[in-house]
Amino acid sequence: MTELGGRVSALMPRARRDLAELVAIPSVADARQYPPRECRKAAQWVADAFTEVGLRDVHLAETPDGSHAVLGHHPAPSGAPTVLLHCHYDVRAPLDDTAWTSPPFTLTERDGRWYGRGAADGKGSIVMHLTALRALGEEIPVGLKFVAAGSEEQGTGGLEAYVEEHPEQFLANALLLCDTGNAEAGTGAATITLRGLADLLVTVATLRGEVDSGMFGGPAPDALAALIQMLATLHDPETGATRVNGLDYEGSWDGVGYEEARFRTDAGVLDGVRLTGTGTVADRLWARPAVTVLGIDCPPATGSAAAGSSATVPARARARVSLRIPQGVDPAAALAMLTEQLTEAAPWGAKVTVEPQGAAAPFRAATDGPAYAALGSAMRQVYGRPLVYLGQGGSIPLCTVLADAFPRAEVVLMGVAEPRCRIHAPDESVDPAEIEHMAHVEALFLHEYATARRR
Repeated sequence: MTELGGRVSALMPRARRDLAELVAIPSVADARQYPPRECRKAAQWVADAFTEVGLRDVHLAETPDGSHAVLGHHPAPSGAPTVLLHCHYDVRAPLDDTAWTSPPFTLTERDGRWYGRGAADGKGSIVMHLTALRALGEEIPVGLKFVAAGSEEQGTGGLEAYVEEHPEQFLANALLLCDTGNAEAGTGAATITLRGLADLLVTVATLRGEVDSGMFGGPAPDALAALIQMLATLHDPETGATRVNGLDYEGSWDGVGYEEARFRTDAGVLDGVRLTGTGTVADRLWARPAVTVLGIDCPPATGSAAAGSSATVPARARARVSLRIPQGVDPAAALAMLTEQLTEAAPWGAKVTVEPQGAAAPFRAATDGPAYAALGSAMRQVYGRPLVYLGQGGSIPLCTVLADAFPRAEVVLMGVAEPRCRIHAPDESVDPAEIEHMAHVEALFLHEYATARRR
């Protein structure tokens, strides 16, 4: 363990160079924002790097949504198990570049952290895999399957569909899906539950076109006002808790808790603003439904809304609504409940159309197998404390697809992120110590798991 840790530590300058090269590639899998060649460039970088560390037949495979997954393998020694290593090379768009303290696609060190889009999610996990495999060298004790997704952040399902068409390429005894992280820096964790999701676009129409608010305002029904009324029904007016008719709101979380003060800091809640919902923070975040209005389309203003908006009554308005669902809820049923509530809440006979945007089932991992025992041992050796179990409020559709395809495989969700990383937001960062520690954990895990499976 000491020798392996020394190898990982010595590789950290290389890890920083790797991450800097990856972050410099704006691999946003949305052709409306960035050219597809950037994702192709990142995919080839990943393929070259994992070929260099000894994986075989590393290649780019086009998936049904047009993105490219990077696939490769390492043959299993006699009697050894096979482990799938997963990651994704695509990233979220940086949003407003001016909100970043340093350029989003330039890895920048500040206050002991490395800043840049994808530094934690998910290029940090790619570097974690590379560092672990370099530390092992030619001593990889298990068989490996490797996959790097190319459109995970867009949610267009390319890799999920590819897995369903080619399941044999992903068959393994343990699946390390590295798209989550730890409760806090210095505390090793595995995520064992994921909420599912049901997303939709709801459009409200009241007029054939915008009309002057002076001449027609009053009796002319305002589509945006109608949409606001509809969306307001999705939350309790007093507590702010999600309220979609037919869903259960009393779920409880039985794993490690999440202190309210730490959540407020992690989430950046303003002083004096109350948290929404009821129950513990962990209950609300990991065991209960949550609805979020992701965006609204309405008549645009020129300049600011106050100074440049048009004096017209909106004829149409649209919103994207995301419903996160806990264990025991079917995503199709949840989508139907959400659709019904919004449609029935429409005032004044406004015309409503709903377009489903995506759905994913919730997930819960079984933790009583040899992979979790090996992971617990590795975490304790590296972090000096027991492995803790977390939930996650988000969804990873690939997780459910793989779990359904390989019901006997153990699924482990882990990674280098922690709350201070601010994934998806401006000034995303990663603690380099987490890359070092989790690379060490992964290398130790592969040894421990190989030994356990051979017994």
